[in-house]
Amino acid sequence: MATNPTLPEEVAALLKRTPDGLVPAIAQDATDGRVLMMAWMNDEALARTLATGRGTYWSRSRRKLWVKGEESGHRQWVRRVELDCDGDTVLLQVDQEGAACHLGTRSCFDTHTLALGPGAARPDGGSDE
Repeated sequence: MATNPTLPEEVAALLKRTPDGLVPAIAQDATDGRVLMMAWMNDEALARTLATGRGTYWSRSRRKLWVKGEESGHRQWVRRVELDCDGDTVLLQVDQEGAACHLGTRSCFDTHTLALGPGAARPDGGSDE
């Protein structure tokens, strides 16, 4: 990563970061809306994503930037970047090549689906009881 783009001041001013300078980033399939993964971004990762159109994140475990697909070949091409109303979450709409999850699945959310209990509320106000 030779160039160091900087995050525009007006964007940086909107962000509400964790104490360690990070914001959660959700990658969503731009075609069908499926949530693919969640990762973390610092200002440099977001600046690089905006400058290159490649999903770039901050690895908390490795303490360094990583570009999605740089090692695996499962590249992520960013079509659109949005901030939520509070500025504390980034939404990336992406075209994903291959698996988004490091376990090899399309989405990091393909592994565990939790069942709702019988008393869970439904949009129509009813219940399954």
